[in-house]
Parts: sequence; C-alpha cells; structure tokens
Amino acid sequence: MPSALPDGEPVPPDGALPASALDGAGTRPLGFYLHVPYCATRCGYCDFNTYTAGELRSADGARATQEGYADLVVEEVRLARKVLGDTDREVSTVFVGGGTPTLLPAADLGRMLRAVRDEFGLAPDAEVTTEANPESVDPEYLAELRGHGFDRISFGMQSAREHVLRVLDRRHTPGRPQRCVAEARAAGFRQVNLDLIYGTPGESDDDWRASLDAALGAAPDHVSAYALIVEEGTGLARRIHRGEVAPVDDDVHADRYLIAEETLTAAGLAWYEVSNWAVDAAARCRHNELYWTGADWWGAGPGAHSHVGGVRWWNVKHPAAYAQRLDAGRSPGAGREVLTDEERRTERVLLELRLADGCPLDLLTPTGAAAAGRAVADGLLEPVPFRAGRAVLTLRGRLLADAVVRDLVD
Repeated sequence: MPSALPDGEPVPPDGALPASALDGAGTRPLGFYLHVPYCATRCGYCDFNTYTAGELRSADGARATQEGYADLVVEEVRLARKVLGDTDREVSTVFVGGGTPTLLPAADLGRMLRAVRDEFGLAPDAEVTTEANPESVDPEYLAELRGHGFDRISFGMQSAREHVLRVLDRRHTPGRPQRCVAEARAAGFRQVNLDLIYGTPGESDDDWRASLDAALGAAPDHVSAYALIVEEGTGLARRIHRGEVAPVDDDVHADRYLIAEETLTAAGLAWYEVSNWAVDAAARCRHNELYWTGADWWGAGPGAHSHVGGVRWWNVKHPAAYAQRLDAGRSPGAGREVLTDEERRTERVLLELRLADGCPLDLLTPTGAAAAGRAVADGLLEPVPFRAGRAVLTLRGRLLADAVVRDLVD
C-alpha cells in the first residue's frame, strides 16, 4: 500500500456510496483487505503506509497504537456493513496486510476476521490470508492463527543471502523463512507463499539463484517475485543518492526475471500474473485476483484503498486521524473518485493484460487493436490466443509489459 494518497472528491461523512455503485452488488465477488500499519523497524526500501512505535507519539492517543488497533478495524467493518446495505454478500477473500500484521496478538487478528464473518458471513470456500515477517511468528502463534480461521499465509523472505538482507534492512536470518513454511504446514495452513525481491544493490545472479533455490527447497504453494523499485524519500534512495550503494539498471532486472521464470517453471510453478507463480490454479491468490479483475473489495485501516462498483476511495493515512474519524462516527475516507466507463475499460486492460489469461480484445479501441496486432508480429503477444480473441503476453512481452500496455490503451 503506497504511502502517497491521490487527490479526489470528498467522501460523505457516513461513507455512503452512489446508488450506481450498489447496483448488482449481490452478483459481484466481495473481498476485505485489513491493513495493519505497524512495523518493528522500517525497511530501507519501504514506501508503504507503516509506522514504528517510535514514530507514534503518546500524544497520538492509545487508539493509534497497536494495543487499541483491532477495535478500530472492527468499527470500520461495521461501517462497511451499513454502507453496503442489506444485500446478502458473503465475503470470498480476506487479506490482512501491512506493515507487519503478526506484530499484533493472534487473537486481535482473529477478532478482526470474526467481525467480517459476523457482519457479512464468509463463503464456504473463502480464502483467508495474512502476511507475516519470519521473525514475528513461532509455531504456537501460527497454530493460534489457524485456529482463528486463517488458511493461507505469506512470508516476506526477500532473499536467502545475508548481505542482501542487510541492504534491505530485513531483520530475519537466512533459513528462517524456510522453517516458517514447515511450521505453517504443521499448523494446518492450506497454502503458503514466499515473497522474494530481485535487483537489490549488491545482489549477483548467483545470489538470486540461491534465493530461488532456497525458496523452492521449502516447497511453498506460491512464490511472488518483485523487482526492487527504489522510491524517492526512502532510506535506500538516500543511500543511493549519497553513493553508498549503486543503483541497479533495468537490464539486470530483466535478467533476474528470466532466471526466476526458468527456475520456477522447472520446479513446477506456473506464472499466472507477471510477478506471481503457483503450483496449480487452486494455489493462486484469489484475493489479488479480485484486484486484477476489477471486483469489489473494502480496505479497512489507515491509508487503505477500496473499490465498489466503479467507485474507488482511500482512507486517511495516520492511525491517529483514522481513530479520530471512527470515534466521531465518521467514515475514515479521505477522498474518492467515481470512475467513468472509459476509465474502467482502461483499467481492465492495464490489469488483465498482466494475467496469464490475458485480456479480451473487445476491450480495445480500434487503435489499441491495431497495436495488439503489431505486438503479435513483434513477439510480444501470443499468436494463438490472439486469434481466439485474447491478448496474452509472451515471455518477452512480460519483460516489456508496461510498454505493451501503453500501446494497447491508446
């Protein structure tokens, strides 16, 4: 969740949505994202809306701290029930992210999940995920999470090399994420993901291969591999500006992506989104698929983003401001935008093209369709799906996904 918030029109004090956003709501999947904005320390590359204990002054109030936080999320879930009305909508996915959600007691995460279940109900096959840092859990904690109904967990591994972890300011030791996978299995988690980052300054191709091999050795169901993006204002960006570490160019990122694709595919994982691989269709992250296919989700927590029926909004960033809004009986929404049909079409192209299933060609304008034809000739889109009416990226197209998308949405 990026820390910067866009501009937008005001959100009504009660959070009410336009009637158009609720039309047909009962026929659309609904997910919940629950943001936990706390971290033990700030990683040098992180640009997310997170806070360490030292960054939250006592003057911010107890409700802004970890101890009172679960109650706030419960309040926003109850607000969501009021805003979305009485339509019978079981929740198909819940994703608790951060920050480091597992800094909170497992009982608090369970209470937040229970609020979603009590207010909306969970679908019988609901996917319930939490993110976790490897150093923030142990077997007892994982067993308690599983007892509260979490069935999927995502560990931030990032790298298997200690010198790479130091550049990223990660606190766990090499080997700990792999042990976490085994502990999660023993606790009964149905699916386990490992997050990796490539392109860290000082990382070599051999370092990256070692990280992939270490991750695969733990036999996760799912691996996410993201290129390191150095955001302005982060500690890592300042180190690069001072010349303490060298920046990494796009060619290196491309090489590392190809290594990931080759290694993960050989191990039996298939890509289903540009940065995500799974052992089979059942292991895909269904919550993220809601985002990529433009479904409905409610994001609870400071800075969290939501989307329902073509209306997108985002909450105030700071935990204290978030608490003050809810304590006053007001929506924590900071701003929103009502998407036009053209904006929704464009977003579908932007997001669905990143999927292995691709996007329907009938989403494209005549100019975009012509660009798609050229992309097939250039080896950026697969020819067989194209003839069947879909735009699907080739491996080379995945390396140039942003450029392909720009051409197709023109």
